[in-house]
Amino acid sequence: MIRSLLLSAATGLLLSACVQPPLRGTGDLGVVVERATGSVQIIESDTRTALARLEGFGDLSHASVVFSRDQRYAYVFGRDGGLSKIDLLTRRIEHRVIQGGNSIGGAISQDGKLIAVSNYVPGGVKVFDAKTLQLVADIPATPLADGSKRSRVVGLVDAPGQRFVFSLFDTGEIWTADFSQSSTPRINRFTDIGQQPYDALITPDGRYYMAGLFGEDGMAQLDLWHPERGVQRVLGDYGRGQVKLPVYKMPHLEGWAVADNQAFVPAVGHHQVLVMDSRTWKQTAVIPVAGQPVFVTSRPDGRQLWVNFAYPDNDRVQVIDSETHAVIADLRPGPAVLHMEFTARGDQLWLSLRDGGQVQVWDPYRLKLLGSLPATAPSGIFFSSRAQKMGY
Repeated sequence: MIRSLLLSAATGLLLSACVQPPLRGTGDLGVVVERATGSVQIIESDTRTALARLEGFGDLSHASVVFSRDQRYAYVFGRDGGLSKIDLLTRRIEHRVIQGGNSIGGAISQDGKLIAVSNYVPGGVKVFDAKTLQLVADIPATPLADGSKRSRVVGLVDAPGQRFVFSLFDTGEIWTADFSQSSTPRINRFTDIGQQPYDALITPDGRYYMAGLFGEDGMAQLDLWHPERGVQRVLGDYGRGQVKLPVYKMPHLEGWAVADNQAFVPAVGHHQVLVMDSRTWKQTAVIPVAGQPVFVTSRPDGRQLWVNFAYPDNDRVQVIDSETHAVIADLRPGPAVLHMEFTARGDQLWLSLRDGGQVQVWDPYRLKLLGSLPATAPSGIFFSSRAQKMGY
């Protein structure tokens, strides 16, 4: 009897050992969004392979991903209001909630305990517990003048001091939500910041929040070290300009690159990358490029900038030397390059080809293709190293 019990216990232990995934870290893992099928792939940069494919994420157009501080969990923000928590080690969806009707990105708090989602419908920001995805706070946006609905919220980022910062597209505002004291945030509202802020970024040091304006030229800047000074208008010529050229795709401001006290900015509607002094926010140069830039992505050492473009030039990627401002390579990876992402130490550049059905991996030093992975209409690529950066 005792022998059979011992044998059963030993067999159980062996079987459980067989089904456990091998012990490993998560620093070289990431997520590729497959927008057309509502699925994601978990990828490993060291081996340039896909480890798993997960389905059931709903509408992933314009989806984005943030990571827990230990880089084990990925939080996926869907366009249909879905918020999903993925365990990268067990390779499964741990929690999923539908928290809104139309959403546009999110952020994770400085301490990693809160997840915030910006919503078009209903207009506002909802904040959730990062462990359970239980609602912690609901921050409704300003109602429109006719009372029909609330303003859409865009440009949500995390900021130092356990804050979130975001813009209200329809009412021209920037708000900060401070969760440092309790789960009931302290809201600071800045009004009349400009017409239709459409996207935003926070500088790598967490000091400046910059909102691009669709309704007029210029950008709205909030100095988070000195919020009492209010929102300032900077880069007065940034925008579509006097001649309203057709804009095939608005640039993503999170694609700004900052290197050597310079900010490299995709121009709106022009075939240019603008160069700004990141200390004075004055334009210092213009770099002609092949098309309307969407992302300007910096290699981690700041020496290279990789630029992709809107249609009809979205089969190209150009590489710029940040010191000389020269275009040093004009690459043709394939149809519809949507997104680019460097690994944490800059040894690889991953890019998605929506219409090519693949993700490519490039050596940014030799400018050579290292390999590719099949993917269904891939869009965003997000590595877990983003967990250690503000605004990502």
